[in-house]
Amino acid sequence: MSEQIIEGAPAPDAEENRRQVLYWRLLARLFDPEEQAGLESASLAVVEDIGLPSALLDPGASVDSVVQRHPELAAEFDGLMAPEPDEDGGRDRAAEVRRAALVSKVLLNVFATGSGTVTAEQLARWQSDAGWLERALGCPPGELRGGRGGAGGAGGAGGGPGVSPTGTGFGGPTPDLSRLIPEIGPELGALEAGLVKRMHLREVLADPALASRLTPSMSLIEQLLRDKDNLSGVALANAKSLIRRYVDEVAQVLRTQVEKATVGDIDRSVPPKRVFRNLDLDRTIWKNLTNWDPEGERLYVDRLYYRHTSRKTTPQRLIVVVDQSGSMVDSMVNCTILASIFAGLPKVDVHLIAYDTQALDLTPWAHDPFETLLRTKLGGGTDGTVAMALAQPKIAEPRNTVVVWISDFYEWRTDELFESMAAVHRSGAKFIPVGSVTSSGRGSVNPWFREKFKDLGTPVISGHIKKLVHELKTFLT
Repeated sequence: MSEQIIEGAPAPDAEENRRQVLYWRLLARLFDPEEQAGLESASLAVVEDIGLPSALLDPGASVDSVVQRHPELAAEFDGLMAPEPDEDGGRDRAAEVRRAALVSKVLLNVFATGSGTVTAEQLARWQSDAGWLERALGCPPGELRGGRGGAGGAGGAGGGPGVSPTGTGFGGPTPDLSRLIPEIGPELGALEAGLVKRMHLREVLADPALASRLTPSMSLIEQLLRDKDNLSGVALANAKSLIRRYVDEVAQVLRTQVEKATVGDIDRSVPPKRVFRNLDLDRTIWKNLTNWDPEGERLYVDRLYYRHTSRKTTPQRLIVVVDQSGSMVDSMVNCTILASIFAGLPKVDVHLIAYDTQALDLTPWAHDPFETLLRTKLGGGTDGTVAMALAQPKIAEPRNTVVVWISDFYEWRTDELFESMAAVHRSGAKFIPVGSVTSSGRGSVNPWFREKFKDLGTPVISGHIKKLVHELKTFLT
């Protein structure tokens, strides 16, 4: 196949021919699990000829294992799908052949997931290989799948951190991968979710050795939350441990985002506290420069300057309402963790409500996302009016209240719910409708509600969780 040349087209040089052999093998492997002997032998000859290990062609070898045996390759996988600039404007065809071999390894390990039952070890290996793919695209491992490593990272689903065209195509104009990033993230998440569903999860959780190999991910946490009522003993303890690990890791990332914000305007009516940690060293030196002794090369300080740390704060109430139906599990996890972080801030009174066809006031556990998630019950329909019945009495001072409503807004009583939401907005409270707060940014929102919120002047926030963090910081701090 690789030797065929389209009539009328120029004959490819040797490097181009090698590159095409590797990519034809990649396509054959992706669409047909059966080995193509001719392509395999030709690809092996290419890989060995350019000095790369034959393990790159072994479907059973993870990228981790290849890198462990050949550590010099680790740096080549980082940013692998970003182009290598050529100063004279030409193409380094030899480098493209080498890149094709490495790209093929990553893509096959991630997208050729096979069939049948998946073990904990296989899932962990896939997650590691997916991390290498994300690194190849220029993103931190876990970011495109909405995991811990990149929650809040710059690359998110909005386009990746500087991901640019790649020279891995079959000639001609190189594709711009930045346009594909929003689609790659959700597809990786879907693949991971499929692998988790193919596991005998209860049996894995009942074996501490197997459970310890599991790497917490959003797909895994969703399955654990759905199945938690059917678990007991060791299996339940292992499930709780995995949920706790995931919650703690995501919370650490989100807490960093929140803490980057100021917590109010500096109150200069309060004198700065004269302690060493508040000493403004730069200002002290600047203000005392007139006391510089050039002969002795000494600066005599007759006044110390301190930073103001006291800030004007007004008590604020944050009411978070989360749709806990199955389609919103990612948002449920993220917003539960986010609510707990804001609950730890001074002068912020956090209330948390989860709903499907019934509403549950989770405010007593809002400070602990782990305990909150254990009390949720995913699935069912959606009736936001029952949640509004719990939320409205909590709005005591509208001007100091923000209501965050997270849902896909596919509701049963649409007109009734929207009118109550509009009434909250008109009361002076800040109403923030949120359609998706994931790292992938993909989510379906009822178009009727989307247009209604737009007309109301409160457009739906949809996308990376950083958008919601920004909105909340602006109001609460």
